[in-house]
Amino acid sequence: MAPKAQKRKPATKRTDKSEVGIMSEPHHNMIAYLDTEDKIIEYKGIMKWLRESRINYAFTHQTTVYKSLIKAFWDSAEVVEMDGKEVIRGRVNNLDVVVSVETLNTMLQLGDNPDALYSVPLKCQRGCLLRMKCVGDILGNQLNKSWFPLRYKFLLHVLIQCLSNCRSGYDMPNNDLAGLMVALVLNKPFSISKYVFANMKENLRRIGSTT
Repeated sequence: MAPKAQKRKPATKRTDKSEVGIMSEPHHNMIAYLDTEDKIIEYKGIMKWLRESRINYAFTHQTTVYKSLIKAFWDSAEVVEMDGKEVIRGRVNNLDVVVSVETLNTMLQLGDNPDALYSVPLKCQRGCLLRMKCVGDILGNQLNKSWFPLRYKFLLHVLIQCLSNCRSGYDMPNNDLAGLMVALVLNKPFSISKYVFANMKENLRRIGSTT
């Protein structure tokens, strides 16, 4: 008797998601879990360090924001100048929503110095990566979090998930994000609010709404 033919599932039609659709997905709007009871022994030190860091509120504070509101903002967002400063202005429920570096600094409780930059020289980054015992090619243009010891791997994971504009591939931070990590580790001046604002502008460039 001939074997029964396996029924194939009908092919699903692939639909390319828009940039706004991607930014509205749950994995692009996450907060970090930091074990306050230190039950996860392997991460005890780095979690305690993160809880005491200046970015703790930014990536642990949970606020309910509906996907429709996120989409409405990005669908209407544009870079404009207000009172001599560059801002991103969107429209949500017939109200203007204006985001600036100062807004981000205040709402995320970052405590940024307004004069601080949001980059770290590559020479400084590479020196710190050596001290962190990174085992990969630090002279290349791309890092991988698998190259780091466990505590720094977790730090990078949190930064990539919570404070980056990665569209996919959550293992490889760019130089700007690596600079943020180095600045945090070395306690160097770094404007996280300027970094986030620059990422938001990059999102708009992808959408094609920059002016």
